This record gives sequence, C-alpha cells and structure tokens, in this order.
Amino acid sequence: MGPMPTAKRPDSPGSPFGTLDFQLVLLRRMADHHQDLVEEARHALGASIADMREANKRWQAMVRSPGTRSAASRYRSVLGRPESTAHRTIGDLECEAWQWPLPLWPDLRFEVLVGPNGAVWNEWLVRAPGSPGPSLKTLEDLTPWSCTVDEAARAFAPARPLEGTAPNRWRLAFTAPDARGVRREVVAEFAWGLLQRTTVG
Repeated sequence: MGPMPTAKRPDSPGSPFGTLDFQLVLLRRMADHHQDLVEEARHALGASIADMREANKRWQAMVRSPGTRSAASRYRSVLGRPESTAHRTIGDLECEAWQWPLPLWPDLRFEVLVGPNGAVWNEWLVRAPGSPGPSLKTLEDLTPWSCTVDEAARAFAPARPLEGTAPNRWRLAFTAPDARGVRREVVAEFAWGLLQRTTVG
C-alpha cells in the first residue's frame, strides 16, 4: 500500500472525534487479522494501544447512542465535507457515493453509499480515482492490504459473496491460479473493504 506518512497523536478523549480517531477505529477491526501491519500504522499515527481502544470506545458510543445522528451525518461530522460526491445507480436503486481521503492509505478513499432517505447502504475503502490498482493474477498477489473487495472480485470473476464474520467484514469465494498455474478454491476476507487474509482449499 506504500509508505505510511507520520502524523500527530490523535485528539484527547475530551476533544472532537476526527479523522485520526476514525483511522484508529478502522485499525481496531483489522487488528484481529494482522497485528504487525496495524502496529506499523498505529505508530505512523503516533498513537498508543490505549488511544486505539479509546477511539473505538468513543466510536461505538456514537453509533449506539439513543437518538444519535444518522450514520450519514455522523461521517460528515467526523470526516468533514467529502472530497467528492457522485450519483450512482446500482440495479434499480439510486444513491450518492461520498469519498474521503485518509492519510494512512493515500491511494485509497473511504467511501459511503447514501440512499435517498439518508440511510447508509455501504461503508468501506475503495481505490482512489486515478490511482493504479494492484496487478492481481495469482494467489501470491493476494497479500494483506493489497486490494479492495471490488478489485478482487473483478480480477477473479466470477466471485461469490459470502456472509461476513462480523460488522464491516466481507468475504468472497472464487478460484485463482497459484504460481504453478493450478487453480485453487479461495475464500478472501476483508475488513472495511481491505483484504486481510485468504484461505485456500
């Protein structure tokens, strides 16, 4: 994913929840898969394990609070005005795609799909417009944090979506050749839209 820029420490618990805190929330979900990558990213943010736990605690409190603002409004409050907005048609449904840059992943964007009633349909990391995606041809190319859900689905079509193991997790089932050209059954697991690990049958 490229080198991670350093940043100042996240805000204290009493200050507004912002972009740095939100990145720690994403990392908290990814920590179940790759502690080493998360540790590197956390250090790049100048954050401690306690900071990450506190950010996740505050985020969960915002999500679960009775009478809390809508998910769409919450993202605008935390991340600010989207870098870009675009109209999308998905089947017979129409929505708006909002995207924000995140310093940890400069070649990605955090995307939220918002329905006509303001409901959030999806929230995950996608490739930034104009940023070259990875070359995905074999199993060996499917390394942690190397690609997004849609990139893996396109590279190894047809891919079959499976039920995720937790909120903000996705799984895809597909076949892919290994380095010798032998096709294998694969289940790829993603957190917040970013590849975490693969299981090969």
